Amino acid sequence: MNAPGPDLAALREAVTEFARFAGPERSWQRLLRETAPALDLSVPGHPRALLAWLNSWGCRLRNPRPGEPDVFGESVAAWWSRWAAHLPGPDDSLTRLTDAGIDRLGLCYADLAAAPATAGARPRSLGSTAASKALHALRPRAVMPWDAAIAERLHGARTPAAYAAHLRLGREWALGVLAESGLGEEALAAELGRPGRPLTKMLDDYCYLTFSVL
Repeated sequence: MNAPGPDLAALREAVTEFARFAGPERSWQRLLRETAPALDLSVPGHPRALLAWLNSWGCRLRNPRPGEPDVFGESVAAWWSRWAAHLPGPDDSLTRLTDAGIDRLGLCYADLAAAPATAGARPRSLGSTAASKALHALRPRAVMPWDAAIAERLHGARTPAAYAAHLRLGREWALGVLAESGLGEEALAAELGRPGRPLTKMLDDYCYLTFSVL
């Protein structure tokens, strides 16, 4: 879907409105502190920090009970061993992603969404929303997250192809607002009053307020 993206005024309005939600920012800063200098799912403690952050965003992935295996931690660590080399670099941005790179991210997303997340009587996989948010946490400058409402309203599905389409759409939007502003990403974030905030997340702020909050 070639949905019209935000112009600079609409993006400013969205990030200003989203800044009123203090909880998401606190949970993000806690994840950054607990996984400094970077989230790495092969490092002990990092999967647990990621799980706590995902649940703070409403993903509802049950923590293992005493005596249960750490299904989430083991699963995402195994995923990381398969896919880390295929992710964009930590400093890569959404605007620099190639179509081939986006297609690879679609494959990364598919495998992560299907990865086991919980055990017990009702086991479940990570699913589409948690997978997209985890990928954003791993590569915040390059990867936009989504939720079910954003995926369905913009793309009509939560498939790997739809996820890749979302990244292509975000890339188009990012290039548009950067061209309109005449600024780089860091300078744009500062000009919008959100210094240090990735453009991917500011575009997600817009998506959340436009397509999720009705």
